[in-house]
Amino acid sequence: MRSTKKSVVAFGSAAALVLTLTACSSDDPEPQATGGDATASGVTIDEEHSVGAMADFAAGTPFVATEPVTFSLLYRDHPNYPLKKDWLFFSELKANTKVSFDITSAPLSDWDAKKSLIISAGDAPDLIPVTYPGQETQFVAGGALLPISDYVQYMPNFQQKVADWGLEQAIDNLRQVDGKYYMLPGLFESPQPQYSIVTRQDQWDAAGITEAPETWDDFKADLATLKQKNPDAWPMSDRWSTTNNVPLGATLQIASPNFGTVAGWGFGNGLWYDEESGEYQYAPATEGYKQLVEYFAGLVADGLLDPESITQDDDTAIQKFTSGESLTISGNTQEITTYRTSFTDAGTDATLRLLRVPSGPAGDNVSAGSRTGPGFMLSAKAAENPNFLALLQFVDWLYYSDEGIEFAKWGVEGTTYTKDGDTRTLADDVDWNGLNPGAPKLLNADFGFSNGVFMLANGSSDELVASTSSDEVKEFVEEMSTKTELPLAPAAPLEEMEQEQVNLWQTSLNDAVTQGTAAFILGKRPLSEWDAFVGELKALNMDQYVATFNTALERAQG
Repeated sequence: MRSTKKSVVAFGSAAALVLTLTACSSDDPEPQATGGDATASGVTIDEEHSVGAMADFAAGTPFVATEPVTFSLLYRDHPNYPLKKDWLFFSELKANTKVSFDITSAPLSDWDAKKSLIISAGDAPDLIPVTYPGQETQFVAGGALLPISDYVQYMPNFQQKVADWGLEQAIDNLRQVDGKYYMLPGLFESPQPQYSIVTRQDQWDAAGITEAPETWDDFKADLATLKQKNPDAWPMSDRWSTTNNVPLGATLQIASPNFGTVAGWGFGNGLWYDEESGEYQYAPATEGYKQLVEYFAGLVADGLLDPESITQDDDTAIQKFTSGESLTISGNTQEITTYRTSFTDAGTDATLRLLRVPSGPAGDNVSAGSRTGPGFMLSAKAAENPNFLALLQFVDWLYYSDEGIEFAKWGVEGTTYTKDGDTRTLADDVDWNGLNPGAPKLLNADFGFSNGVFMLANGSSDELVASTSSDEVKEFVEEMSTKTELPLAPAAPLEEMEQEQVNLWQTSLNDAVTQGTAAFILGKRPLSEWDAFVGELKALNMDQYVATFNTALERAQG
């Protein structure tokens, strides 16, 4: 049956890997947008801060600074494509837009900590990308970030996509208690699911499983069939449990909307909005969360899910899958290519499939916020720069115009790809995500394109998203498009003192939930103790925690 609830995921959580919602307010101190108009503003930029800016910049207009400009950038250095100052991305950008970067680099392994340190110290560069909604909240009170909602009138591509794609509420929900928002996310024309369950489909077919499971109960039955046919292999051995120290982080996240809850990487602040009561609830204290935990505990108890899935590192999980020791694993639209490459390197002829996420007790749902993704913040000091308006125009062009997104994603026509109408083809010597296997060069590592710093996690039109997708990924996205997208819940912006208190409570609650969830799933704690577990959460101020958000919600709704 359909759920009558909506989910709210964490704000202020640096580990959140899905959309996190922040504030909106009906008491804007300046002429701010509310409700359906999330993009209006009223702050004018004077000529003193317009060096390099175009006088006629509009949606769909190529950005070319009127004179060379340099913007400081906090760069996330990914080990899969280590930063190179001579990348074609930088040289082409400078040649065609007159933009250069003064880069401060931080490794992926220390990205969030380094970003937090630099911002808190007041040393943030102009542009701070790879920021998940909610990560900005901790810096708002200190004044280090630009209230970008004051200036979106200068970003016509952003405004156009928000209006055309009906994303007003998603942007409005980013508002802090002062009525302003301090980051802009990547935008998708349609929901773009990435994570699901990857099957060793040749082995599933050999076991007589020819139809994809429609429900999680069907999935359990399929795993049981695999176990019967392959007694020496694990039907499923999962990964990503050591990422952010969240057991089964990806799998619980993708399953949770179908159980009417939030969990795993999507747990965030742990709140679930009950539409019937109009109030927040703490997800682990709800029936939906209990059903989710019971389900995966049942998989472990029946020998269908490798118990080491709760603690093993990624390399171990992938090795089990590619060696045939396990026949199912969680994955995403990029990792399925990694798995296939591993099988090929091992000389194994394997067929892989990214399953449509099954439905569950709460319905056939996909989480709210699947049309927005990580984005960027701007330093408050950027507004003092002579080239401030040029910066706004540039980020609007790069992150939100079709031309800028295509450049950041595909590179240079005639060099990294060719184009015939709307069909783009990688150059013979260039590969990206297995589209051109065996090519000696990589679009990201060797040229700097398809780089998460410059393309907001691929946020763009359906056509551009699909342009670098394999046929199996396109099929997966099409199958997932038939699921129900949960509506966004109303935001509950917290005041500074409330946020400080909530942060203290949240740390203890999150730790208890993480440990308790793992113990129940592994069978180390019997499910008969569930009520005692909820009592332990109450002792950690769960009720006061939820009440704080409900008070903020009531205040925001007037």
